[in-house]
Amino acid sequence: MSSQPALRPEADLLLRDDADGIATLTLNRPQQRNALSSGLMAALQAALDAIRDERGVKVVVIAANGPAFCSGHDLKEMRANPGRDAYAALFAQCSRLMMSIVRLPKPVIARIHGPAWAAGCQMIASCDLAIAANTATFATPGVNIGLFCSTPMVALSRAVGRKAALHMLLTGEPVDAATAQRFGLINEAVAPEHLDDAVGRLARTIAGKSPLTLAIGKEAFYRQAELDLEGAYAYASEVMTRNMMARDAESGIDAFIAKRPAPRWEGR
Repeated sequence: MSSQPALRPEADLLLRDDADGIATLTLNRPQQRNALSSGLMAALQAALDAIRDERGVKVVVIAANGPAFCSGHDLKEMRANPGRDAYAALFAQCSRLMMSIVRLPKPVIARIHGPAWAAGCQMIASCDLAIAANTATFATPGVNIGLFCSTPMVALSRAVGRKAALHMLLTGEPVDAATAQRFGLINEAVAPEHLDDAVGRLARTIAGKSPLTLAIGKEAFYRQAELDLEGAYAYASEVMTRNMMARDAESGIDAFIAKRPAPRWEGR
C-alpha cells in the first residue's frame, strides 16, 4: 500500500456558502495557511467564473479557515515543479485570478482574520473592499528570501500610496491592521469577535443596491483610474449617460423626487 496521503478533492479546497444575495468563498487549506496552490487558485477561479452570471449573487466575500488568511504562493509546490514554463504558467494563473476579482461585475469584500502575506496581500489589494481583525498582519516579504513580490506589487501599488507600497515591498516587514488601514490597504480594522458582524453589515448594505448600478460603477471605477484626467471625465460622462437610461436609475430617481422608498431593483 502506498504511504502517500490521498489528494484532497478540489472542491474541498474552497467552500461556498450563499445567503441573502451574498456568496462567501472560504479558502480551505488551513494546514498550509491557505497558500495559493494551483488547485486552490483553480477552484477560486471556477467559483468566480460561475458567480459572474448568477443573478442571485449581489456581493462576494472572500474568507479563510485556519490560523492565516493566506500565506501567499505555495512555495513547496513551486520548488517541486521547477522550470521556467511551470513558473510562468503559475504566475499567469495567479494574474488571471486577481484580474477576475477586479473585473467581476459584483463587489468583492475580503474578510481577513489572520496574516495575509505575499500573494495573500495581493488578493486583499485586488478586492474592492476589505475588513480585517485588528490582530491581522500584512506583508510582502519576498525580498527576505530573494524573490521580490513583483506580481503582488501590481495590486498593492494600485491600492495604496507609492511610499507605503515601497515600504512594504523593500523591507518585507509585516504591518499591523491599524497601519494597513492608514495605508489604505483595508477599510476597517475591528476586534476579532466583531469581524463577522462588520463584514455582514457591509455586504448586506451593498447587496441592497441595484446590481446593474453596482456593475456599471465598479467597471467604471477601475477603467477611469487608468486614464488621464480629460480621458477619465470623457469616459465617466459616457458611463453616466448610459446609466441614466437604465430602468433602475429612472425608478430610483423618480422615487427620490417623490420622496418614496427605494424601488425594487430590476437590474436593467
